[in-house]
Amino acid sequence: MGTILAPIEWVVAWITFGAHRLFTMLGMADGPGLAWILAIVMLTIVVRALMIPLFVKQIKAQRGMQLVQPELQAIQAKYKDKKDPASREAMSRETMEVYKQHGTNPFSSCMPLLLQSPIFFALFRVLNAIGPIARGEREGIGPITHAVANDMYASSFFGAHLSDVFTTTTSTAARVVVVILILLMTASTFFTQRQLTMKNMPASAMQGQAAQMQKMMLYVMPLIFAISGVNFPVGVLIYWTVTNLWSMGQQYYTIKRMPTPGSEAEEALKLKRANRAAAKGITLEPATVVGVVEEPRGQRQQPQRKNRNRKG
Repeated sequence: MGTILAPIEWVVAWITFGAHRLFTMLGMADGPGLAWILAIVMLTIVVRALMIPLFVKQIKAQRGMQLVQPELQAIQAKYKDKKDPASREAMSRETMEVYKQHGTNPFSSCMPLLLQSPIFFALFRVLNAIGPIARGEREGIGPITHAVANDMYASSFFGAHLSDVFTTTTSTAARVVVVILILLMTASTFFTQRQLTMKNMPASAMQGQAAQMQKMMLYVMPLIFAISGVNFPVGVLIYWTVTNLWSMGQQYYTIKRMPTPGSEAEEALKLKRANRAAAKGITLEPATVVGVVEEPRGQRQQPQRKNRNRKG
């Protein structure tokens, strides 16, 4: 794992170091201090900005999964009482065909999280290495030399060092800060998931196995963060809290401006557009308020000549 993550650790170290240099150039004090805290915030912003194209793909994939739910439910109902291997195979084949027709799949929405995970683990390892590097127990990582590690190690966030971990620190102030950060991280995760589930899902997608899985994740993900957070360094908790807040804001903007068809958010957008038009004395047609309505899939009925069925 260490060998695989080494290049990412090197990049993380350089981005963090470069952000710190930027803040010192803007007038902040060099050495231990707030500049190192803001450097982690800057690292978060850089990572999330680079991932915006992946976020767009994730939104499209999620919408695709929501819109195909009626078709998937129909397939599940069709093979509900058929347990033989042939029926199972046919069900899988028809399900994959639906995914192919709509250009989506269940794994696309997980891709940004999976791609961000190596960065998260690399940051975790870099921050965990600050103490050993500062004490001369191991070599530095990129620009994080013994002297730099000493400055980072001495930097504090309301009395908690960046490398402090709840389970190992003896500082009461550090433990209080860790608990607050865990609560913020957990709450932001919950509200981000809830915002997506409650506001941006059509009624058709609120039923079935996928909907139940989504509702379960609404509570499971924050619980996982709450339990595992006691093993994260303060710097990682800052990173994860900021990235959750970024996700919440980015998702709020997307839901507000580009809601999923048939969702509560789309109804709110339609009402807002209608009220804005009414204030200008304009009456919008339903199609104008709703936007582009997708035509039903299937073969178009062909017109028939009146004398087509006449004899002779």
